[in-house]
Amino acid sequence: MPDILAEPFFQRALLAGLAIASVAGPVGCFIVWRRMAYFGETLAHSGLFGVGLGLLLGFSLTLGAAASAVAVALLLGLLRKQRFLATDTLLGILSHGSLALGILTVGLVTGATGDHLDLLFGDILTVSWQDVSLVWAGAAAVLLLLSLLWRDLIAISVHEELAEAEGIQVRRVELGFVILIALMTAVAMKIVGLLLITALLVIPAAAARRLSNGPEAMAMVAAGLACAAVVLGLVLSAYANAVTGPAIVLSAAFLFVLTLLRPQAN
Repeated sequence: MPDILAEPFFQRALLAGLAIASVAGPVGCFIVWRRMAYFGETLAHSGLFGVGLGLLLGFSLTLGAAASAVAVALLLGLLRKQRFLATDTLLGILSHGSLALGILTVGLVTGATGDHLDLLFGDILTVSWQDVSLVWAGAAAVLLLLSLLWRDLIAISVHEELAEAEGIQVRRVELGFVILIALMTAVAMKIVGLLLITALLVIPAAAARRLSNGPEAMAMVAAGLACAAVVLGLVLSAYANAVTGPAIVLSAAFLFVLTLLRPQAN
């Protein structure tokens, strides 16, 4: 068992996990600041329907997950203009409806949803070197987009109306952030799964909030905590024979509990 840490599959999993974690931390900060955890979960759930379409039509599953997430986000933007239902109610309908539709679609294509449970809960130990390269490329693209939107996203998070008065294109920035979350969901799909990606986005960012006193510091601390969760989760998976995706999320939750023991940063 001690030699498992030197195995190529474990090293590939570690590299892929660290790529996701380095992006999940900063992106998750904005999800926490803007109270969008349920929104992120809805986009993640909708990704499964895109996976089903990808299987059905024979195109990239990653592209399908990203495209369906963006489509659901745009649909939500249109539905938010009506006043009959509250936003959280709409999110609940879209989240569970798209998840159910995705499971049915995958089941119809493959004949059994169990064949693709790794899409729901992740299967990081099976990633190839090509997967690692794609994950790092996707993570770099997300970080680049985030750096371009950083100042505007902070302004919107602080005071949306004031940001709009100062000339910031709020709707355009929000669309960019939605695309960013969709890319993040698609990239992380194989690592922790569509059902658990929201936890990796939210938990390290929530923990970092207690340990930092500025947006940049919080983003860096969140990324560090997410990376630590990946390492701890992989070690737990290797030595306790635990399912890797949930082990990573559980490790993030454990780190969050530890931060509760420290005084909050001013």
